[in-house]
Amino acid sequence: MTSHYTLRIALRIAFVAALGAVYILGRGDQSTSHTWSETYGFRFREVSAEAGISFIHEAPDLDPSLDTIAPHVAAVGASVSISDTNADGWPDLYFTSSRFDAPNALYINQKDGSFSDDAVAAGIADVNRKGEGVSMGSVWGDFDNDGFEDLFVYTYGYPHLFRNRGDGTFQDVTKPAGLRRWMNSNTAVWFDYDRDGFLDLYVGGYFREDVDLWRLETTQIMHDSFEFASNGGKNRLYRNLGDGRFEDVTDVMQVGSTRWTLAAAAADFNGDGWADLYLGNDYGPEELFLNRGGERFDPAMGGLADDSKSGMSVSLGDTENRGRLDVFVTNISERGYLFQGNNLRLNLLEEMGQFLNVAQGAVADAGWAWGAQFGDMNNDGFADLYITNGFISQNRDRDYWYGMSKIAGATGVLFQDFQNWPPIGDASLSGYEQSRVLMNMGEGRMVDVAPAVGVTDSLDGRAVAFADLFNRGMLDAVVASQRGPALLYRNAVDPTLHWIAFHLTGTRSNRSAIGAHVVAEWGDRTQMKVIDGGMGFASQNDRRIHFGLGTFDEVERVSITWPSGHRQVIDRPAVDRLHTIEEPIP
Repeated sequence: MTSHYTLRIALRIAFVAALGAVYILGRGDQSTSHTWSETYGFRFREVSAEAGISFIHEAPDLDPSLDTIAPHVAAVGASVSISDTNADGWPDLYFTSSRFDAPNALYINQKDGSFSDDAVAAGIADVNRKGEGVSMGSVWGDFDNDGFEDLFVYTYGYPHLFRNRGDGTFQDVTKPAGLRRWMNSNTAVWFDYDRDGFLDLYVGGYFREDVDLWRLETTQIMHDSFEFASNGGKNRLYRNLGDGRFEDVTDVMQVGSTRWTLAAAAADFNGDGWADLYLGNDYGPEELFLNRGGERFDPAMGGLADDSKSGMSVSLGDTENRGRLDVFVTNISERGYLFQGNNLRLNLLEEMGQFLNVAQGAVADAGWAWGAQFGDMNNDGFADLYITNGFISQNRDRDYWYGMSKIAGATGVLFQDFQNWPPIGDASLSGYEQSRVLMNMGEGRMVDVAPAVGVTDSLDGRAVAFADLFNRGMLDAVVASQRGPALLYRNAVDPTLHWIAFHLTGTRSNRSAIGAHVVAEWGDRTQMKVIDGGMGFASQNDRRIHFGLGTFDEVERVSITWPSGHRQVIDRPAVDRLHTIEEPIP
């Protein structure tokens, strides 16, 4: 088995090297009368207006001393997280804004193709307040196991934990939960690291905790290196005590990275049954922390240190149907100035103790890439990839890349002091870039088909999340744009292609079943997915698991590894339907 797999990997490496940068830009027939593309089997249509979604993200106003580089520092905060907040079987949407007094939005699914913003009535709109901070993103998880998804909003400032009362309203329980601590955070993820049945919380730090971006006491707040910065805010791990309170166990568990974390994802990467942590860090290498039986985390090299310099999104997917979770991390590429390249890392931890970066062509080069998600957009049985990108879109005739290149070579205090940065003014920096929709053709080949399938926006995209918003057996995409409108891309898929989906509820595990690994086997394919407690950049997918099956109309078996460690096998589940499964009680 080992020699066979080693040979397969060698062939895989040779294939990637031969393929090089030769990727085809899809050009579907735009005049087709069908709602789905006959060439690619699916097509998106942007329907936010007709769906009643009018949300526009507002960026923060910061300390006046930051005015020279304000567009850079204030370039995050647009996010989207998806959850069935009222437990009615239809996914709802939560968007964050980042200016004082600008409301966040909770769009409740009306089950007729439209949404209604109920954030004010729910008590989760008024989050961005002077002296408290502003929203950067959110994640949903049933931390008290009462059957209703609760909301954690991470901020530049004090975070917020809202308990879902189950009647359409939420209660702010941040202080009694022990989570009211000033953090400049760009990511958070729910997961049950100790398998006690309660969701724990990992929160990433970006700027240091002693930095108040509205009352600066020093100008030395930036990164101390362009490629190996380690002077960021300290990440925090909070253990859920099961009584509504959380305990800071960061130092005990050894996961207090200070590498300017922008994204985090949790899953069992090495197959030992315990959820690990994978971090995407700005201006520095990615980090992998392996969970040692819930007693501590060990940092693992995993082949991550050499080729990642500006990790902004961490997305998990089984890219080659091997029954493993691979990792995609976005980075920065700008021709003529910088090519860091995105990383697509095949998970070879069990065989080789590391990940293998196989990103090439369109996968590696997506511009200034931000959020990304894996999902089978055309139900053909392969994990596709949606990438948002574009950093600062301002004056098209003025480019900040030359100014950026002058400061990028500095280190230490020179780079750390924003007074040394050339003023941005109204210049653009990798602005007006189009999103990428990479269709998986099998054998590691992905093709950018974005324009051909209806994705043509050039906003400053940040977060993207997938959900079957209209319960039709296909994945729709929701995009949050910095200083721009939220986008809802409704999918239309070739109806001859099959699918299967699962909604899991934990019993011994956390009720949200976050961290459950689901493996489907059909035909000659095996594919793994994980229920995420936050994934990508500032985003979270619908926690229902969706598999495209292609032309296969039968699934041999589905294996569920619950967060508790219990393994359940379901033989020959019916296709083209959603299965609701509760964890068996022994």
